[in-house]
Amino acid sequence: MERLHVVSSMAVTVGYDAADKILEIEFRTGEVWQYHNVPKDVHLELISGSIGKYFQSSIKGQYPESRIR
Repeated sequence: MERLHVVSSMAVTVGYDAADKILEIEFRTGEVWQYHNVPKDVHLELISGSIGKYFQSSIKGQYPESRIR
């Protein structure tokens, strides 16, 4: 999955696979996590504002997740 660099104190890159509805985030810690069944509008909201705040309020704990690195 292609991830794009973002301006954030929490994340380095963010990617999204629309076909499989997978959101992928590379955190500043070096960890990469995938969030499953994420609607496209959630991805767009994430990258359009404060990534950290939106992640904490609307993604973390809301979608199945898996650490891939």
